[in-house]
Amino acid sequence: MSSLPLSLTLMKKPPAAIAFKGSTVTVIVISLQTLASRTLADMTRTRFGESDFFDGEAGVLDLTQIPAETQRAEGAPDWAEIRACFARHGLNIVGVRGGIPEIMASARATGLAVFSTDERRAKAPKGAPEPPQPPAESKEIAATPVRPSPPARHAMLVDRPLRSGQQLYARDCDLVITAIVNPGAEVIADGNIHIYAPLRGRALAGASGDRQARIFATCFEAELVAIAGVYRTFEGGVPADLCKRPVQVNTCADDDKLLLATLKLD
Repeated sequence: MSSLPLSLTLMKKPPAAIAFKGSTVTVIVISLQTLASRTLADMTRTRFGESDFFDGEAGVLDLTQIPAETQRAEGAPDWAEIRACFARHGLNIVGVRGGIPEIMASARATGLAVFSTDERRAKAPKGAPEPPQPPAESKEIAATPVRPSPPARHAMLVDRPLRSGQQLYARDCDLVITAIVNPGAEVIADGNIHIYAPLRGRALAGASGDRQARIFATCFEAELVAIAGVYRTFEGGVPADLCKRPVQVNTCADDDKLLLATLKLD
């Protein structure tokens, strides 16, 4: 009996055609005040000009700031044009959240993902028991519940330089960096960002929408800073009174503007 050819005896099982792996992908949330495509096109052009401001990031449109009556009055959005107006500046819109059912249905019909505005909400599995109801006598104190203090915010500590093209995201916490952030690098945090070294790349704090977040840098030479979606770029260079100095960045309480001020460290 002849033996099998060598090529067959060494044949291995082919690799799986699909594999699932855990990963973290940064998504920019854009809070809108309108779904009128022409207005959005004018606003993005005013803010970003004709530049390819973003670098192919994914974006989710947040409609929670648009009253339901306004959403109904504006009618069905032109999703193709809305996506195009952001794509012109390098931002790929992949989903929507916070809209009324009709708006969300129209977004889904065009291929956009639809997200819940409360990521902590989860559906109970079928057959799961109903949660216990509070006793009747507890209703008198239900209006003034005692709420525990929020847990302390932790921080991610990074002590290595970040090269051009690298991106770092501190989810649900502050970010502390003790090494240089080079041009072309990007650091993102849901909380505050502290950089005890030159900041020459991009820093985005309050990425999940926290307008109270701040950015601190001991040597400010940034390409871009942002807090809760409010951006400022420095294509023409950092102003002389801020360049290479300790700087704090925070948002203006009454307007969508960033405030930059030098820090006194002595």
